[in-house]
Amino acid sequence: MEPSAIADLPATEIDDFDAVVELHWPRIFRFTLASVRDRDAAQTLTQDCFVRAYRGRERFRGDCGIQTWLMQIAVNLVRDFARNRRLQFWRQAPAVDPDNASEWIPDRSLSPEAKALIQERLAAVWSATASLSERQRTVFLLRFVEDMALAEIAAATGMKEGTVKGHLFRAVQAVRERIGRLE
Repeated sequence: MEPSAIADLPATEIDDFDAVVELHWPRIFRFTLASVRDRDAAQTLTQDCFVRAYRGRERFRGDCGIQTWLMQIAVNLVRDFARNRRLQFWRQAPAVDPDNASEWIPDRSLSPEAKALIQERLAAVWSATASLSERQRTVFLLRFVEDMALAEIAAATGMKEGTVKGHLFRAVQAVRERIGRLE
């Protein structure tokens, strides 16, 4: 079955859940990694996301797309992870290594200088997002890392679209201000 056809099917009609995992794993993993900044924790959260989706696929109502539904599960897992006092060690983990950020840079034909500049800017953004509130960081990451529409973010986070816009506005302002101070 074509990946686009899988993305449009209700979860209860998907016979090949492995195809769903293959299609959506990278996006869910990127979000969890950007949120918790710990590769092992992100792997675990991503795996938990798909386990919960598989177990709950019969209850999926189809009010949103599979991608939005999976992202909603991931947002909740990240939120629970952050709240769990026993797992607060992740805050002390180093931020995402800018050297690994080249995996996120789409054009591999860039010059070494251009790559270094992009990695430097990306590191500044990571640093700036660390100071955002949980909701602002989640909205910021979903919008700019996952390129989700505001309505999708609202569905994934359970916030109203206006609330998403407000958090996004404040997050962008804070990131711009922080980056401006670093330059």
